[in-house]
Amino acid sequence: MSTAPDDATSDARRRARAAADALYAGDSASQALGIELLDAAPGSVRVAMTVRTDMVNGHGICHGGILFTLADSAFAFACNSRGEPMVAAGASIEFLAPVPRGARVTATATETSRTSHGGIYDVVVAGETGEPLAYFRGRCARLRIPAQPAQPLPKDDPK
Repeated sequence: MSTAPDDATSDARRRARAAADALYAGDSASQALGIELLDAAPGSVRVAMTVRTDMVNGHGICHGGILFTLADSAFAFACNSRGEPMVAAGASIEFLAPVPRGARVTATATETSRTSHGGIYDVVVAGETGEPLAYFRGRCARLRIPAQPAQPLPKDDPK
């Protein structure tokens, strides 16, 4: 009996986790918000955070921008989980329910469409019992590192 497909799946998951971990290591914003990377696989990621006092708005509920950032982080880790550098090209969110201070929320990103140039990812932000709190959709594009400008040649010193 061959275990090659299981080995390939396991290897792909390890590579996806390593890519997500590497991106997370440089993501000061996600770290500052206490976002935790729970799971990663090719094209999908699950993250979580607890809503702190400094994350609530004037109504005493989690600020929508914080929930957007949680979902955006899940999206970023998912679209980079294949090891190709991708960045957001657009995103939207629909809020379904308020999120109270102290709530533990998760965001699960799933790849919907992927090409060599970009992709579409759906993210569900859910509460502790799994109830959906927000739906996010992100579109990514391949990161094009600009070419370094040519350095001018030093001028000859006439002296």
